[in-house]
Amino acid sequence: MADKHVVRFEPVGIEIEVAEEQTILRAAAEQGVMLMHGCKEGQCAACKSFLLEGDDVEHDRYSTFALPDFEKEEGYTLLCRAHAYEDLTIELLNYDEDMIRSGLPIQNSTVEVVSNESVTHDMRHLVVRLIEPTSMRFFPGQYVDFTVPGTEHTRSFSMANISTSDGGKLEFVIKIYPDGLFSHFLDAKVQVGDKLEITGPFGVFTLRDAPDAPLVFVGGGAGMAPILSLLRAMAERGIDRPATYFYGARRRKDLCFTEELTALAERLPNFTFVPALSEPDDEDWDGEVGLITDVVKRLTGDLKGADAYVCGPPPMVEAALALLPQLGVAEKRVFYDKFTTSSDSEQGGGPQA
Repeated sequence: MADKHVVRFEPVGIEIEVAEEQTILRAAAEQGVMLMHGCKEGQCAACKSFLLEGDDVEHDRYSTFALPDFEKEEGYTLLCRAHAYEDLTIELLNYDEDMIRSGLPIQNSTVEVVSNESVTHDMRHLVVRLIEPTSMRFFPGQYVDFTVPGTEHTRSFSMANISTSDGGKLEFVIKIYPDGLFSHFLDAKVQVGDKLEITGPFGVFTLRDAPDAPLVFVGGGAGMAPILSLLRAMAERGIDRPATYFYGARRRKDLCFTEELTALAERLPNFTFVPALSEPDDEDWDGEVGLITDVVKRLTGDLKGADAYVCGPPPMVEAALALLPQLGVAEKRVFYDKFTTSSDSEQGGGPQA
């Protein structure tokens, strides 16, 4: 058994034990400490932190775009790739103290496929049921890792539902890539009754408690899943904050869950759903047209004081992250999962867009 070391996080004063074969981020997740992170692959820098005490740290392979050599020499580290070989004190550079202390320990679970249905020409609505254990606690907006059968690889997907109280079920919206390691398997082989292995929950894309702040959601593609989870949670809890969901697609055939989102307006009287098509091919389409970030810019006024949640394809996310502060949203109030793309055309560490 590998040695364990104590890692202390400042300025929050939380300590955990980390085995040498674990990354610091993984050890924290297993102990219910929810640190900021994105890709879990050393590519996005969301978990970048600074070593205050101790320097005996080794890193799994990572991108020097996320951690340049000069920053590593100065004492910066990526928690998703870092292994501790002595006691450490680490300064967290990107954190939410309330979120850190609200974390749920991760668990390994076996699930059974309940349904695997198309919701658009290239997205599936996958529903699974937890078999062992039969339940999982998670926050709306979080994700789990699916192990790709026959490999050591995992792929991450956000839950679209809000709890496992409905017979232990979990829902996912997954984009099918022709060469995707998991999505091709899902498209070609997965049948009702098949067993799959998952690990989770992960992620910090969850609704912050700010009752006076209006909400702006910006999504696209399979980014539908976590935002749908947040909206379902709002309806379940009776949260009536003013909220607008801007969802971008190319054509009408790329839209999904529109009936449910329209119906949510009856349960959430201050909620508005705004779908937009960038390449409409339907003469009957009377909705918004254009890139979703252009639609947001055109339809919103001053967003000072608002909270924004962004989830979707990387170019859309990057465009939204540049736009929202220009419209008045404080940068620290823009919440998102920063995705990375693996070599097989699917998302790698973070949840799939």
